[in-house]
Amino acid sequence: MKVIAIINMKGGCAKTTTAVNMAHILATDYRKTVLVIDNDKQGNLSKACGVWSYDKPSLADVLTGERGIKETIQETNTALLNAIPANMHLLTANLAVIKDEEIDQATILKDALEEVADAYDYCIIDCPPDINISVINALVAADEVIIPIKIDGYAFDGMEELEQQIENAKQLNPKLKFRGCLVTMFYNRDVCRQGEDYLQNQRYPVFSTHIRRTEKADEVTFTNLSLMEYSPRSGAARDYKTFVKEYLEG
Repeated sequence: MKVIAIINMKGGCAKTTTAVNMAHILATDYRKTVLVIDNDKQGNLSKACGVWSYDKPSLADVLTGERGIKETIQETNTALLNAIPANMHLLTANLAVIKDEEIDQATILKDALEEVADAYDYCIIDCPPDINISVINALVAADEVIIPIKIDGYAFDGMEELEQQIENAKQLNPKLKFRGCLVTMFYNRDVCRQGEDYLQNQRYPVFSTHIRRTEKADEVTFTNLSLMEYSPRSGAARDYKTFVKEYLEG
């Protein structure tokens, strides 16, 4: 099972949209078994997958040891795609883990995922715009990191800090690879073209594919659907298909 962490220190750059649609394409177009993990207390990925709830076990229970990982996995409406949800309980779980100095705080998720590694081809972890113990767990558990970036004046804020956290995680997870930045919410204006060119000229790896801005990405948040299900012909949906193809071929 390949584990991918989707992360950026900045909010509003389509991390969840990327995680959901990448997972959906891998499951439906490539017939891969996929587990998505919502690692954000806001639970947006859980809502997009139709599994958000306070009544069922969640990632918080895995981190605190109250439930085994198999108990938290839920089926979604998409064949071959399962999900571990999150809600505001993740906030208190992070605090509880930090306070428990008798456990190996950074490897909880890695150890848990080993129990289900044979059941899935891919695991995609949607992380919040933050560095906390659950994000550190995601980096320690991951094989690869993908960073979605929306080109604007604040696009590169936090990149150095994030790079440092990736390097720190490599001390416990030497196989971790920064796979690349994915430009999202792109529109054909000078600022986006120049920003994309700037990013490609930096030391960061960048995917050739960019994801076009679309109103459908906002509309789909009112449904329990992926963009691929809601508007498969939209520019962004087609771009995500191209991105996944590039990812798999890279």
